[in-house]
Amino acid sequence: MKLSRHAVVAVVVLAIVAMVLPLSAFARTKIEYFFPTMVEGPLAREMTKIVNEYNKMQDQVKVIAAYTGTYDETKIKAQAAFEAGKPPAVVLMSPFSIFDFVLSDYLEPLNPMIKADGMDPEEFFADFWEAAHPNAIFDGTIVAVPFQMSTPLLYVNCEHLAEVGLSCEKPPATWKELVAAAKKLTKKQGNKVIRWGIMMPSNYDYLGWLLEALTLTNGGRFFNTDYRGEVYYDTPTTKGALQLWYDFVYKHGVMPAGVTEGREVGAAFFAGKASMVMLSTGSLTAVRKNAKFKYNVAFIPRNVRHKAPLGGAFMVIMKGLSPEKKKAAWDFLKWLTNAENLARWSRFTGYFAPRKSSYDLPVMKEFTAAHPDAVVGLDQLRLYGYPILQVYNSIAVRKALEDEMHALLNNKTTVEKAAAEAQKKANQIMAPYNKDHASAP
Repeated sequence: MKLSRHAVVAVVVLAIVAMVLPLSAFARTKIEYFFPTMVEGPLAREMTKIVNEYNKMQDQVKVIAAYTGTYDETKIKAQAAFEAGKPPAVVLMSPFSIFDFVLSDYLEPLNPMIKADGMDPEEFFADFWEAAHPNAIFDGTIVAVPFQMSTPLLYVNCEHLAEVGLSCEKPPATWKELVAAAKKLTKKQGNKVIRWGIMMPSNYDYLGWLLEALTLTNGGRFFNTDYRGEVYYDTPTTKGALQLWYDFVYKHGVMPAGVTEGREVGAAFFAGKASMVMLSTGSLTAVRKNAKFKYNVAFIPRNVRHKAPLGGAFMVIMKGLSPEKKKAAWDFLKWLTNAENLARWSRFTGYFAPRKSSYDLPVMKEFTAAHPDAVVGLDQLRLYGYPILQVYNSIAVRKALEDEMHALLNNKTTVEKAAAEAQKKANQIMAPYNKDHASAP
């Protein structure tokens, strides 16, 4: 049978399409992305939108997001997946875990990928806020890229402050002012407290972060940023932080006893049952949406100086990937941490945008003009930002102090005993590292 000219052309076109389409379809590299949040909730929904946009905008990589619970749970899941030979390609990881993953050789160094793109690693990272650098760069090698950053802030209910003759425009700036304000703001009916002057989260993770913040503002250091096998728990500055917290509960009666979850603190603030709270800048969006009263934010009050530890999380690429998956992971990580996407995530969540250039975007200039509370948090980061605790086995070392603080908040120990015991436990946990690094400074 002889084909017509049109039929021949059609056959040729179909053949070309048949050759091209399968290549495009089958060339798509699938990678897994661990994101620490609950499966349901606004963060998961927004991240799903972002991942879907990435998957639709190109046809080479397909990202599959997995929502992996808390930061600590995400570390465990990523570690288990790596040891099972099926590592996720990209993980949003707490700084608490990054150093341990570096020691275990789980993370891909990013310098070669940055250089392969024709960029200088130092120049690439210069766009990220300096406080984040010690938590992401080890011996000159970049192993993590900041995605969401925060510091603790003091949130105050302006109506409550006005009620007791305090200025909302000048929230407490020192520990002394904070204690005095909390006393004035606490309300009782008989022996029952109906409004707490101040509340702070004391659940695991949040507690360690706030204790670092108070220790820093008390003039101390929480850990040795030059050597990851040393913490300073049994010191006057850390004990001062423990004492301040203990006194809020048992001396001044302005804060509830026992362990209080972060969500309970937020709920009490929104309900008018707490006049001042210390929460993350990552809570800014929730406060804007839920506070039905005028509020203000301020730096963490100082005893000696202003200082605030960095919070948040960083993007890392796991080792053990095929060359195709490693390339795909880097492409996704670069896209997710560009100035526009970091600015978008900042506006949605309240976290800082880790890139300085994000704030040069017109949309961010408009946003910060409309939301000056975001600028207060940003100023604290720029002026007083400090690396978060990051030592050998950080989570266990952090919990050593948190466990003792929980006992203190239940009045089952003393500040002196809590600090000494936490130091002893932390030293035991870090002993293997110190044994192998005996010549360190």
